[in-house]
Formats: sequence, C-alpha cells, structure tokens
Amino acid sequence: MNKTELLMKRRTARVRTRLLKRAGGRPRLSVFRSSKHIYAQIIDDAGGRTLAAASTLDKDVKAQGKTGADIEAAKLVGRLIAERATAAGVVAVVFDRGGYLYHGRVKALADAAREAGLSF
Repeated sequence: MNKTELLMKRRTARVRTRLLKRAGGRPRLSVFRSSKHIYAQIIDDAGGRTLAAASTLDKDVKAQGKTGADIEAAKLVGRLIAERATAAGVVAVVFDRGGYLYHGRVKALADAAREAGLSF
C-alpha cells in the first residue's frame, strides 16, 4: 500500500468514526468518487444493509448526462438518491464524505440531495 492510499484510509476511518458517534441512529449517506463516476448509498449501519443507492451508471442519469465525472452528473445523482431515500421512508441521514474534501462533485451531490428533500 503506497502512502497516498494509506492517508486516504486514515482520513476515511477518522471521518466515519466521528460520524457514527454522532449519528444518533440515522442512516448514513456514503459517497464514493472515482475519476469517471460518482456513487451514493444510504446505509443502515445498525441493520447492516443498503436502503437506497444511485450512481452515474444508472440508466436515468446516464441518459441525461454526457459524462459521469462532472458536477452536473453529481447533482443528478444527488436528486436521484434523495428520491429513492424518501421512497424507502428515509428523511434524515448523516453525510459520509469518506476521505474526500467537501468540495466540487461531493458538495454538488450533497446540495442536490438537500434540495430534493433529505436533511443532514
């Protein structure tokens, strides 16, 4: 494991530990960002299952966007995850940015999910 991967794992663990302490039983909205796509999942840690998921690989998002690696695609994924979460009965979540900075695509996804009805 190189130094960059090690630092990312440490950052992710630090963020997730803090979140789980303050979650108060709320599910967590986890974001994974790659160079070509962005993925979001709403995870119930107590039950150990995924309640809702969305990504730029979904047909709904793929048809609307040119690429999965831009802010517009992240906004589409944010709206879609919020719709799927409310359909699953989830309104309040904890935002898990992983080891990523709250900037760019991660911030766009979070803002779009808030606008679409999720509270965090």
